[in-house]
Amino acid sequence: MDNFDSINLGGPNLNEPIPLGEDLDKPVPLDDAGVGGTGVSHSPLDLGGSSPVEIPKIEAPRPVAVKPAEKVVSTERITGVKTFFTKLHAGAINFLDEQITKWLTENPDVKIKRTNTVTGPIQGKKTEPNIIITVWY
Repeated sequence: MDNFDSINLGGPNLNEPIPLGEDLDKPVPLDDAGVGGTGVSHSPLDLGGSSPVEIPKIEAPRPVAVKPAEKVVSTERITGVKTFFTKLHAGAINFLDEQITKWLTENPDVKIKRTNTVTGPIQGKKTEPNIIITVWY
């Protein structure tokens, strides 16, 4: 493929560039109007109608401002935090529900300000995935 001597490309010397015959300092024209003499018209096509068709403008509906939801939490400061966690299987999650309910009934003065639930590994005898519920009050 690299053996150009066996292919006749029409030029006597293949190591020289093909001459362009134009001034290389002139900018390249962006329009093809000078090539071949025909050129391309960029004007709108007239199909014989009485007037050009006007495209109706459609106004997009304006978005409705959404009022921020009222917060249900207390305005008092956070004074404490309690974290519950258990393994990820049905019996353990039911036990976790019972623990949280028991803690809330034993502490009726607790007003929950915020909660967070995540899953992650907790290391005991072995590392297992757990559900971790944090209650700020």
